[in-house]
Amino acid sequence: MRLSRSPTPFVLLFLVVVAPAVSADVAILRTDYYQKTCPDFNKITALELSCPGVVSCADILAQATRDLVTMVGGPYFDVKLGRKDGLESKAHKVRGNVPMPNQTVHDIHGMFKKNGFSLREMVALSGAHTIGFSHCKEFSDRLYGSKADPEINPRFATALKELCKNHTVDDTIAAFNDVMTPGKFDNMYFKNLKRGLGLLASDHLLIKDNSTKPFVELYATDEKAFFEDFASAMEKLGTVGVKGNEEGEVRRRCDHFNNLNV
Repeated sequence: MRLSRSPTPFVLLFLVVVAPAVSADVAILRTDYYQKTCPDFNKITALELSCPGVVSCADILAQATRDLVTMVGGPYFDVKLGRKDGLESKAHKVRGNVPMPNQTVHDIHGMFKKNGFSLREMVALSGAHTIGFSHCKEFSDRLYGSKADPEINPRFATALKELCKNHTVDDTIAAFNDVMTPGKFDNMYFKNLKRGLGLLASDHLLIKDNSTKPFVELYATDEKAFFEDFASAMEKLGTVGVKGNEEGEVRRRCDHFNNLNV
């Protein structure tokens, strides 16, 4: 399939909240933050017209992520509001704070650990790959040449090779992260890892690494445990790197990120 290069809501949540440090203003977050300034926040699809200059893009993305997850069958979790948007969005400031598909479990966990997340929470959050997609450039090195990954399910690899054969001239070609139930938030992502159907190298490593394998196996057999851990980790994630009034602003346009390329 060919898709735009716009990040999915879950990825956008990472871009908004994952940062090296937590602001002292984190205490201002609360679920009813807009009760007086924009009481219909949860019901409006044109917020800037109804509540100009009030609701931050960061809050919109955080809430939209939760709504997307629940719309496709995933667990509900509270979203505390009141975060401000950063004064700038630069790609070089994102690197090092967002997991990359070619990183090791150790490196990715280090990224999460500095923000207070356990290995179990990291694996639970990785389960967000049960929905969404990745562009061929993110996993093509697993398919072609002498370094092709022999542990990919052979039929899956054949289908991906056919799909991505023109990805060097068309970088919009992408594959679903979960080939089995791409439009449903469930525990199929973890079941796929056990069958060699993990799309990204970083996905596959979760079942290969002895430190993360037990959590993959747990979530593959117990969807309730995955949902509970994911919801808890997402609530925690929503408080990381929050910017308050002194450090941020309320952007008037949420579709405009300065020099952000991911």
